[in-house]
Order: sequence, then C-alpha cells, then structure tokens
Amino acid sequence: MHNPPHADPLDKTKMSFFAHLEELRTAIFKSLIALAVGTALGLTSGWSVVDYIQTPLRESLETFYRGQAEKQHLQLLQERQAAKEKVPEDLAAAAKKLANEGLVFHSFYIDPHELARAVARALGREPPAEDAPFATSRKELIHLRLYQPLEQDTRLKLIATSAHSPFTVYLKTSIVVGVTIASPFIFFFIWEFVAAGLYKHERKYIYYFLPISLGLFFAGAALAFFVAFDFVLDFLFWFNTKMNVNPMPQIDEWMSFVLILPLGFGISFQLPLVMLFLERINVFTVENYISKWRIAVLVISIISMFLTPADPWSMLLMGIPLIVLYFGGIALCHYMPNKAFAETPDSESTPS
Repeated sequence: MHNPPHADPLDKTKMSFFAHLEELRTAIFKSLIALAVGTALGLTSGWSVVDYIQTPLRESLETFYRGQAEKQHLQLLQERQAAKEKVPEDLAAAAKKLANEGLVFHSFYIDPHELARAVARALGREPPAEDAPFATSRKELIHLRLYQPLEQDTRLKLIATSAHSPFTVYLKTSIVVGVTIASPFIFFFIWEFVAAGLYKHERKYIYYFLPISLGLFFAGAALAFFVAFDFVLDFLFWFNTKMNVNPMPQIDEWMSFVLILPLGFGISFQLPLVMLFLERINVFTVENYISKWRIAVLVISIISMFLTPADPWSMLLMGIPLIVLYFGGIALCHYMPNKAFAETPDSESTPS
C-alpha cells in the first residue's frame, strides 16, 4: 500500500526497542562521520580563520597606535616651536597628517665618536683614534628620530605567552569550524531519529521554529562580531589611553573572547521563542508580558551586563535589541494563535 501524497517523509512505522537502539547507533555513527569530515575541512582552513578573526583587533590596535603617534608628533612639533624652530602654522593638522600617513617615530641616541668610527670602517678608511672622549651624558649624544611605517610595527601583532598557545588556538579554531560545517548534518541525523517517535503535529514545532531560531542566533552572533567588537575594543583601548598603558593582546585570550561574545549574543537572541514557549505551556500570558515590561527591561539589562565585557557599549548593543525582541515576542505570542498547532493525534499513526 502506497503512502498518500501528503504523507510526512519522516513518518516511520512502529519499531521495537532494539530497532530504536539500532537507529540511534546509526544516527550517532553518521554524526561522527560528519564531524570528522567537518573537522578535516576545518584543519585545512584553520590558518585563514585564525587570521580573519584577528581582523577587528588589528584594526583597533592600528587606530590606537595611530592616535598615540598623533600625540607624539604634536608634542614634537610643540617642542620645536618652543625652541624657535620653523614649524607649520597648524600644529594639530600637521601632526594628524603625519599620523594618517601611518608613520610612527622612535627616539635613539648615538655616540658621535662611535658613529664616526663606524662610518670610517664602512668607507674603508682609518677610524679615528681610540682615545677619543667617551660620551657620559645625553647632551654629548646625537639624538635621532627614526620613522617607521605603522603596518610594520610589531605592536600590532598578537603575542603568545607560551610555546603551545598558537597550536592550541589553531586546533580549537579548526574544531569550531568543523562543528559549524557539520552541525546541519548532525542535526538532521539526530532529528531523523527523534522524529520517528513524534506525531506529525508535534514535528511542526521544529519545522516552524528551527529556521527562526537559527536566524536569530546568527543575527546575534553577526551583531557581536561585526558591530559589538569595534565598540568594545574602542572603549577598552580608550581606557588604556587614559591609564597610559600600551595593550599587548594575547592570542589565546582573544580567541576565548571571540568565541564567548558571539555565543552570548546568539543565545540571548532566542528570547522571542522562549517567550512563545512559556506562553504556550501557560507559564505566562500575553497580558503578563505586557504588564511586566518594566521588570523585563530591568532583567534584560542585568543579563546584558553579565553576558558582555565590562563596558557600556556592548551592554547597550545587547540590551537594546533584546528589548526590541521582547516586544517582538509579545507580538509573536499574540498573532500566532494556539490553533496553528492544535491538531490532535487521533487521526495520525501512534508513534513508536
């Protein structure tokens, strides 16, 4: 007997307990294969991913040291102006122009007698007598300022405090990439197993809300990576400037930060679906959500404070969208009536 045209492709016949165990073993085996393939692909692209996720930090470091260079140029021009040397009329504009050129300078002091001997040797001539006076103070030394392109500055590179940190970061990144690649296949294999024990009307919950859940998660993660990181780093480096401290980020700490912040944003963006679930099981009503919105805003603010670093910008970037999503959850509960999922299993095959 053929299945009707409208039959669910995941409908299953009744199975024994051992048949269920066999299905579970098959689902786990397929998931492990997908994970292994995804991890292998992640290992081949791990280098590129590690380099890419450093981009926001490098850009913020460049902005920070460009600002430091502008202050140094301005201070140098002011010193020359005080010494009655010829300087541009607009010192601030000149300093900014030098900084925008990506030039930073380093100060060096050279013993003139040592310099004379080095130049003579380089030209193949007899060096000055060795009994030349030895410099004993800064005033007797030649002060040089050497300019360096900012993109060649070693301070823009992340550091590792242990020999194994870069390898650990590469391995973790590759595994995360592998899990991301394999996750759709893993979910399908697990869902294929679970669906055998569900009624058709129960499966609708997944069909309706899984795409919404994934969309909200990726939207939150994208907001964290492409927007929140810039605000967080700008604030933290601004604070470094106020404390007169130069940042030296570590690769392993940055990796943990990169993984945790988007994860926190993605999970928190599930708020409308959580609200809908609680409303459907009669824990809350739409009226409760509306009447308690002030308490909800307070709770969202507290949650945003704990799920983000200690800066106001990332808290606002999480809190404001969550408040919008809270009212979106109210609309979802109001405009999606229960009857959309009110089918009874009487006319369906009993699940195994």
